[in-house]
Amino acid sequence: MSINNQPLDQPFRRLREVRSKLFRLHKALLNSERKVYERRYGRIQTNGEFFRLVIGDGWFSWLRPFSQFIVQIDEELSAKEVITLQRANELLEEAHALLRPSETGTIVEKRYYQAIQRDPDIALMHAEVSNFLATES
Repeated sequence: MSINNQPLDQPFRRLREVRSKLFRLHKALLNSERKVYERRYGRIQTNGEFFRLVIGDGWFSWLRPFSQFIVQIDEELSAKEVITLQRANELLEEAHALLRPSETGTIVEKRYYQAIQRDPDIALMHAEVSNFLATES
């Protein structure tokens, strides 16, 4: 990746930016789901207990594709082999597909839709990352 080759560098910069936006969105989704979970089941006492719930409880399972995708981007960007332009573009397309809320879709799409409906901060973050992915910068 050459600094002098701006058009080729753009997908890599966009991928890093998308990763950052997805990370913020993921954190907001976790916090929002935690509040809903605690209203239903009671207060989560520790961060350790919360972590165990996030990785093992069905309530939070719909968030795992977000977590896994962020890890996938991290692995691609930090691999010994330089990520190809084609792979960077594929990951940007995958990000776009991941951020597809639906009232009647898959469990991930439904739960994401519900989170957007109940939390204005999540709705704003969703709009921000979706708009960013839609632009051809």
